[in-house]
Amino acid sequence: MLIFTSFLLSLSIARVHAATATTSAQTSSITGCHTHGSSIYCIDGEGHEVLVSATSTPTTGVPAQYTGCHSHGSQSYCIDEDGNDVLIQGEETEAETEDSHGEHDHEEASSEAKQNCHFHAGVEHCVGEGQSEGHNAPSCGLKARDYDIPLRIGTLFVVLVTSSIGVFAPILLMKLPFASINEVVATVIKQFGTGIIIATGFIHLYTHASLMFTNECLGELEYEATTSAVVVAGIFIAFLLEYISHRIVVARNSKNHSAETIPSEFDSQQTQRKGQSDHSSDQQQQPTVAGLGHSHGSFDLAGPDGKFAVMVMEAGILFHSILIGLTLVVAGDSFYKTLLVVIVFHQFFEGLALGARIAILPGAIFPSKASMAAAFSLITPIGMAIGLGVLHTFNGNSRSTLIALGTLDALSAGILVWVGVVDMWARDWVIEGGEMLDAKPRKVFTGGISLVSGLVLMGVLGKWA
Repeated sequence: MLIFTSFLLSLSIARVHAATATTSAQTSSITGCHTHGSSIYCIDGEGHEVLVSATSTPTTGVPAQYTGCHSHGSQSYCIDEDGNDVLIQGEETEAETEDSHGEHDHEEASSEAKQNCHFHAGVEHCVGEGQSEGHNAPSCGLKARDYDIPLRIGTLFVVLVTSSIGVFAPILLMKLPFASINEVVATVIKQFGTGIIIATGFIHLYTHASLMFTNECLGELEYEATTSAVVVAGIFIAFLLEYISHRIVVARNSKNHSAETIPSEFDSQQTQRKGQSDHSSDQQQQPTVAGLGHSHGSFDLAGPDGKFAVMVMEAGILFHSILIGLTLVVAGDSFYKTLLVVIVFHQFFEGLALGARIAILPGAIFPSKASMAAAFSLITPIGMAIGLGVLHTFNGNSRSTLIALGTLDALSAGILVWVGVVDMWARDWVIEGGEMLDAKPRKVFTGGISLVSGLVLMGVLGKWA
């Protein structure tokens, strides 16, 4: 019995020595090294995760283990692959580090929960609170979200009514019976509209197109000036269409003039008397119409050239208005109401600008003028209806969508820049025959304030849309 007891005691002592030797061997090195962020962690001989004072970089990487572990006082060190001592932080520091990691993870979770979402040209960008857009990798996939469909259907009619009021108001104001009021109102609306068109081209459409072509989901373009190049193409298209139209009108007038027969002396006298009578009648009617119609020398907005110029302007407006309706509807609910208010003001002001130019065209309101105004009134609601149809499939961050929207925005910007700067601003203010060139100071002041107001107001709206 005594011999058996001695054997068990010897076996227990041997096991303790073996375990001590194993632990000592394992503690002499730390293995299983890995990273959390840029910090390096390894496993010691007791299976605890310890923090190594060294940090990892993309070039150095993480060593598999640290050997030759030893102590200097109360601190532990191991030797890295280059033979340098690195500090090994103990369990207390590790616990503090884990707490720090926990706090960091909590902050990240809180940041993800509190995201700031905004829209650039109808494309949603979401970043964590206190972070920049470059902090997170861009998400280019389709985002699944719930949409308030009844709200979008109801606001479609709000945009329809607002656009109609804006574009038809100047046309109906042409019928005002008071000449002085008519002239002042027309000057204000026309110059305000000029500012609206110019600011829309530069601040809204040019900026939106640039944001589309620089979107990270599109990738890096080989030609950095893509946006400006497409805008220049839009300017040239508008110029070319107007120039061709002008040449056609001149050729038609020349042909009609050469086909006229020489009237007899009696017919000439009758024609002269009739011309004088018509001229007197026009002078009597001029105060009523002066508010909304004027001449620009060889280029008369009330003539065929002017009508084509207004049609070109409307084409540029219609191109981007349908995009406005589409991107409005697909915006998330978190931003929809804010964006809706901005779009309502945008459409109203743009309607005033277009309506002021339609009003001075020759002919009755129906059917020509009414048709042009109705096209503007309907185009944005049509875009909204299209948006409702593709609400759950439209991805504003897809490459093809970004290219299509960016190209249309840039072309529309070029068209409106040409029409706004050349046909509206320059022809009214600096080209011979312009109504503001030799106008009285009071009219110049009124027109100037209205012009700047249009530029500023549409520029402010560019903050949100």
